[in-house]
Amino acid sequence: MTTREVPLYIDGKAVSSESGNWHEVRNPATQQLVARVPFATAAEVERAVASAKAAFSGWRRVPLVQRMRIMLRFQALIRENSDRLAALITEEHGKTLPDAEGEVGRGLEVVEHACSICSLQLGEIAENVAGGVNVYTLHQPVGVGAGITAFNFPVMLPCFMFPLAVACGNTFVLKPSEQDPSSTLYLVELAHEAGLPPGVLNVVHGGPEVAGRLCDHPDIKALSFIGSTRVGSDIYERASAAGKRVQAMMGAKNHCVVMPDAHRSQALDLVLGSAFGAAGQRCMANSVLVLVGEARDWLPELVERARGLRVNAGIDRGADLGPLVSPAAKARVCGLIDAGVAEGAALELDGRDIRVEDYPQGNFVGPTVFSGVRSQMRIYREEIFGPVLSVVGVDNLDEAIAFINDNPNGNGTAIFTSSGWAARRFETEIDVGQVGINVPIPVPAAFFSFTGSRASKLGDLGPNGKQAIQFWTQTKTVTSRWFEPEHESTGVNSTISL
Repeated sequence: MTTREVPLYIDGKAVSSESGNWHEVRNPATQQLVARVPFATAAEVERAVASAKAAFSGWRRVPLVQRMRIMLRFQALIRENSDRLAALITEEHGKTLPDAEGEVGRGLEVVEHACSICSLQLGEIAENVAGGVNVYTLHQPVGVGAGITAFNFPVMLPCFMFPLAVACGNTFVLKPSEQDPSSTLYLVELAHEAGLPPGVLNVVHGGPEVAGRLCDHPDIKALSFIGSTRVGSDIYERASAAGKRVQAMMGAKNHCVVMPDAHRSQALDLVLGSAFGAAGQRCMANSVLVLVGEARDWLPELVERARGLRVNAGIDRGADLGPLVSPAAKARVCGLIDAGVAEGAALELDGRDIRVEDYPQGNFVGPTVFSGVRSQMRIYREEIFGPVLSVVGVDNLDEAIAFINDNPNGNGTAIFTSSGWAARRFETEIDVGQVGINVPIPVPAAFFSFTGSRASKLGDLGPNGKQAIQFWTQTKTVTSRWFEPEHESTGVNSTISL
């Protein structure tokens, strides 16, 4: 198999990097080398930003209808090439093909939303606020935007950023994760095939140094980040200090509450899918299960259902979860499982020693369940980003709400119940950005904004929905008044009446 050399993408074309620093991309199930990706040089980052800056003056003047038509072609191309995108995700990330196809579908929803840009970018007008005076607003592009994405959704996360940004008239520089860049680059190629002009969308690869250059660059006006709390906090502070508007969607410790009146079979199946799908490598994974009252008796059934989940390479459509993205990720997850045992949690199901036939070198960790988890334990305090579910028991809904709100993170949460009263109380009192009611992973539809609270989000505005339009545009308020012409000086016919 030929190893791909992943290019940069600058000024409308693929560019071979001159970097001496290259990162190896390996298939997580086999450890086979599938690609090499360069860490862009300072000159290459500068070239990408300069290309975006040069393209901005022309792109911002492209009519809304024309930008809409490019987005329409782009979404059609994603549909036509969704199998290829999903295969690249599975090859480099490791998630199962059904998970990868679902990811492409969620990214496609954002592009479809961007197709409505003609109505999304409308301003407001108030007529005759004073004698002959109108006031109206314009939502104008901010300039060059940048995006830094995590590895866990190499298609969906870029779609959270550049489609709406460029549809609003901005140009863009994207830095995808170096761990699985090929699907992202293919997505960018499809955007250019759809009609994006050269320079509107550029791609540079790299690690912290490249991210830092994007944060510091004076020609970048807005920056979007999705990743860990530690990195996101640094990005937010650095880019904000450089005068940029910043949105940083960061870490999570998502809780799922199960009330005793919940539909038992449905709740247990959906909890398992939300905890172990994509091997737990998603910011919306439910990694903490809060069993309320008599629902605590459901734990043995939950463990047996988890034991029956199938672990295999992502290309096996019968697999429930695939490998972790890298050997380092596996070592970290196994280390946290070790810490849970050492700190006294009860290990109900251990996935550390799982063996997958035909894939002895894979980064596999099987479903793992702890009970008796306390808030001071590492497995509770840290985002594990692996197939590990911590189970906590409480007596009532008030205790569950207080327990969740005491966690530093506020990304996503869910409740399973048959009680409208309990659901309403939960959605009202919980301090978390995304709330699911009998929905385990409440990622909002693309025309609603992705939100968050506390340590899970920095910046006032999130991706997608109306908030994204606000983030990628500058509101300009115009107050206008037009006077009747002075007929003697202008020669205008005196019979004209305004």
